[in-house]
Amino acid sequence: MGSTPHVRSYYAFSAHAAPERPALAGSLDCDVCVIGAGIAGCSTALHLAEKGLAVVLLEEQRVGWGASGRSGAQAIYGVAAGQAKLERLIGASAARAVWEVSIEGLALIRELIARYSIQCDWTPGHLAVAVKERHVRELEAELHELRERYGYPSVRYMPREELRATLATERYLGGLYDTNSGHLHPLNYTLGLAAAAEGLGVRVFEGTRAAGFAANGSQVRVRTAAGEVRARYLALCGNVYLGPTAPPLASKIMAVATYIVATEPLGAERARRLIANNAAVSDMNWVLDYFRRSADHRLLFGGRVNYSGLTSFDAPSATRARMLRVFPQLEGVRIEYAWGGDVDITLNRAPHFGRLAPNVYFLQGFSGHGMALTGIAGMLVAEAITGTAGRFDVFARIPHGNFPGGAALRRPALVLAMLYYRIRDLL
Repeated sequence: MGSTPHVRSYYAFSAHAAPERPALAGSLDCDVCVIGAGIAGCSTALHLAEKGLAVVLLEEQRVGWGASGRSGAQAIYGVAAGQAKLERLIGASAARAVWEVSIEGLALIRELIARYSIQCDWTPGHLAVAVKERHVRELEAELHELRERYGYPSVRYMPREELRATLATERYLGGLYDTNSGHLHPLNYTLGLAAAAEGLGVRVFEGTRAAGFAANGSQVRVRTAAGEVRARYLALCGNVYLGPTAPPLASKIMAVATYIVATEPLGAERARRLIANNAAVSDMNWVLDYFRRSADHRLLFGGRVNYSGLTSFDAPSATRARMLRVFPQLEGVRIEYAWGGDVDITLNRAPHFGRLAPNVYFLQGFSGHGMALTGIAGMLVAEAITGTAGRFDVFARIPHGNFPGGAALRRPALVLAMLYYRIRDLL
């Protein structure tokens, strides 16, 4: 089968040149087969190759075609569920271990960028901003938790006056500023990971859908349209795109569409006035807005999640309207790119890692925190496959329920739930 080109996004427009890899034809043997060439899959393949294993990486479309190459690209600490919920789910000690992995994930991004000379515009700084007074209280409580319970020194509270000198908007009441988090060009980062993996001998095949797999004892066979991969281990890193390849995983996650627009270049000074410290920004609403500057001085602005699966509404216009609510001074600025992509969410917003068989691993459910977590998740799979499974198993302990209603009712039920949260955002 052929691969589908990258969606027409700012990231695809500004991506570094990358080779078009062939589709798999015939049979191959390897130590590990990895399915999905987003950040999770490329990181898994890279870290396995660093340990000397023979790896085959299969991608149905192009490297970075899915969420990894389309996202808001904000790499931030923690998990979407929050530490308090994690402590209730798995206990304080295990929750701290998850926290430490998330912080290591941020360091790993910088480390891999340096080690493999990946040109992806890494920029430090993230602001979580309050739209309402209750958000201010939530941020103050989070700051206390991060400082006092987790010893996290790089975050501080930014009061309203300082925030208004940092962001050219009257919308926000305060924020948490973290210098350890940051943002980057996600497609170039993913392409860089894939190139690094290939440099260590990983064989990458694009336009190659895994039709299914069978785990028999010490061997896993992965079927494709024109071939087969025989491996000792399999890592499933396709998230919402796995579909029928791994049916047991589908009920644990849901694809949620989110949308981003990119303005025309604003010029260095005008862009600087919008976000003076060049941080990535996201607000505290459940249906959140998120935005940042690009390296060529555009504003990238995202938001408006779609839980219904319907695409009848005008996503670019809706996202532009949200942008103008924050930055009305951009009225008249041209939108040059508008695109969407799917985020995989779990019911409890915690990441979902585990095994379908002793030699079949999976990673999914990053729930909007994938930029920092997917890379380190790949490292944890590589650790587990090579005999050190402790950190992977902490994540595998997190309990996950099925989305209610089965395939037919799952989405309508979530739409109703999200209506409640949208109303709550207005209060």
